[in-house]
Amino acid sequence: MNGLPMVVPEPGLPTAVTIHEVGPRDGLQNESAVVPTEVKAEFIRRLVDAGHRTVEATSFVPAKWVPQLGDAEELFGSLSDLLPDVDLPVLVPNERGLDRALALGARHIAVFASATETFAQRNLNRSLDGALDMFSPVVTRATGDGVRVRGYLSMCFGDPWEGPVDVAQVVDVGVRLVEMGCWQLSLGDTIGVATPGQVTALIDAFGQAGVGVDKLAVHFHDTYGQALANTLAALRHGVTTVDASTGGLGGCPYAKSATGNLATEDLVWMLSGLGIDTGVDLGRLVATSTWLADHLGRPSPSRTVRALAGER
Repeated sequence: MNGLPMVVPEPGLPTAVTIHEVGPRDGLQNESAVVPTEVKAEFIRRLVDAGHRTVEATSFVPAKWVPQLGDAEELFGSLSDLLPDVDLPVLVPNERGLDRALALGARHIAVFASATETFAQRNLNRSLDGALDMFSPVVTRATGDGVRVRGYLSMCFGDPWEGPVDVAQVVDVGVRLVEMGCWQLSLGDTIGVATPGQVTALIDAFGQAGVGVDKLAVHFHDTYGQALANTLAALRHGVTTVDASTGGLGGCPYAKSATGNLATEDLVWMLSGLGIDTGVDLGRLVATSTWLADHLGRPSPSRTVRALAGER
């Protein structure tokens, strides 16, 4: 093996896919220990060296909420030389978080909404409507300043407290985020329960509501081993932006049943085999995962990393 799969394209799939790398934010926020700022900075720089052009850097949330990301100012400030060649989105929960991000020159932010009432209460301590009301001035101010706003929509397929989530409910909240001004909507399978049929049904429903695939991204967790199958279903329906986390890091601090994100290496292996361009060098990415795993003190859960790094 040369570290790359045999290329056999599938007709009808996109020729290129944008990987929205979430490891530094969504991955490291779920670590039990706080990763040193200098390690986070090197992690992001290694991802950029591997070819990533969109790397979600951190979250401007109060340190008491997510202590693992309490160094947002220091970290983002140390990466200013990467801008504007690299897109470094940051998560903001409210106007105070927006102020902090804008003060450091952030030009791409994200808000994190929920498709369900219970998760909105547990994640933001607000009702679903209350959370959207909180995001509205954030989006308005940011877009007015020429800053792009991404809308994360969590619990799109299942909620650990409410169970299966109705498609119409997800579409309703998603449309509200788009109408608010979000340029892209990332559909999250936060606890990893989705299957391909659910994915295509949701994408079709958004299309019927006037939100086309050009505005959609997908964000899958691999709890039941369905993340790649769900991604392929989304690609077959025209989605061209996929969230992934190097090494499969991540979860959700407010949903304990949420396990790791789709591993970026596993995604790149599949896309490479389909002849889909990502701009990401798989060898460098595997080396980065191995390096980070050493810092975290455990092997990467990515099967591609284990295979290419000689781990069994």
